[in-house]
Amino acid sequence: MKIPQKGMSKDDIFERLGDYRSRDLDWQSGRVFGYIFDPGPEVRDVAKEAYGMFLTENGLDFTAFPSLLRLENELVGMMRHHLNGDEQVVGNFTSGGTESIMLAVKSARDYFRAKKPQIKEPEMILPATAHAAFHKAAHYLGVRVVQVPVAPASYKADVKAIAEAIGPNTILIVGSAPSYTHGVIDPIREMAALALEKEILFHCDACVGGFMLPYFRRLGASVPEFDFSVPGVTSISVDLHKYAYAAKGASIILYRNKNIRRYQIFACSHWTGYTVVNNAVQSSKSGGPMAAAWAVINYIGDEGYLEFARKKLEATRKVVEGIEQIDGLRILGKPEMCLVAFTSDDLNVFHIIDEMNSKGWYIQPALSYGNSPRHIHMSINVSNVNWIDQFLSDLAGAVEKARQSKSDESSEQLRQMISSIDFSSMSEEDFASMLQLAGIDGEALPERMADINEIMDFLSPEIREQLLVEYVNNLFA
Repeated sequence: MKIPQKGMSKDDIFERLGDYRSRDLDWQSGRVFGYIFDPGPEVRDVAKEAYGMFLTENGLDFTAFPSLLRLENELVGMMRHHLNGDEQVVGNFTSGGTESIMLAVKSARDYFRAKKPQIKEPEMILPATAHAAFHKAAHYLGVRVVQVPVAPASYKADVKAIAEAIGPNTILIVGSAPSYTHGVIDPIREMAALALEKEILFHCDACVGGFMLPYFRRLGASVPEFDFSVPGVTSISVDLHKYAYAAKGASIILYRNKNIRRYQIFACSHWTGYTVVNNAVQSSKSGGPMAAAWAVINYIGDEGYLEFARKKLEATRKVVEGIEQIDGLRILGKPEMCLVAFTSDDLNVFHIIDEMNSKGWYIQPALSYGNSPRHIHMSINVSNVNWIDQFLSDLAGAVEKARQSKSDESSEQLRQMISSIDFSSMSEEDFASMLQLAGIDGEALPERMADINEIMDFLSPEIREQLLVEYVNNLFA
């Protein structure tokens, strides 16, 4: 691929781009239960116009673009109020939950470097349900993960296990409101009290739930306390590009006070160019996502979000009740938000997913880990609410097809084949062969993914990660 010698016409460019995305998920169909948070065309148009208006403004230098400083401060102010923070609570706009989490971990690490320099190998305690972004942050920032199991029935963090895991190098404890996997809220008050007692920082990961949970509470749902009203919570991450329906690239990281937030900020004068000071990870960044988030929140407004929440709460209850009525399926935990995980004890859920996807739905497969079995995950949003009856009808049909298939026989053959492989001595070429065996060859994935997911589920997490690294390393140019 080379830069074209002559520029393409505008029409040709957009025709080509349209062709490129023709094989993407049809996220406007209302049948996609993951990745996309679609508020409808009116809100999208507002986001696009605001995004385009600030596309070129650069968040690198807030003195050159004070409009971005104002937008950021107003967004932080809204989230501070929304999550019961007082005037001491501060925060910043980030590109997403991962960046917010990275900054929370960096701030904790550097806070303890200053307060307790004797800690040379900092540790953070994560329930097994804590988001993978914390593992990524630990990998990047040199923080050791101490993972603890969650309660087997509720899938909530085990406070006793966390207390036993605290050591002299512990700098941070993490809880989720809710956990992405099962949609349940950890016992934040008890966990934060433990952190406060031990003089450890506590981060509440409310990326997926922080914006919507206060509305669920106002509608009468039982929502445990998780925000700055809880003593001991020192930081919270909340995404705006999820259930606030902002354009992608919008999250907020909040801190109890400036004394903690200062360890997030990076400044550099050790070079010959302009003095650099970054309040988040990125340096140059478009003002588009920030302006779009500000515009969408102001356009929808509090009453609009409350109505969105009502629709999603009703849809979630309907989904849970419907799944519980389908023979062979069971809900994992008791969802406290519009995230639902369900499994089967006698059927291969990966074949159920294939059947559903063949009917135009998108639901996520999740591999087994710890006490959480392989399962199906759904994130329910406004675009899905009118499709719930059809979804449940098709799901019942997919379960029957999976029941009649020969999936158990093929699964057993795969298990026997994989169990004979010595993964400890596998070379890069062996991993490439393993990928081909799983049906992954080049860019194209097979239409049915059950066998691939079956293989991945049988493997250890370490081998899964190696396979994924090899695959992605070969996929990108």
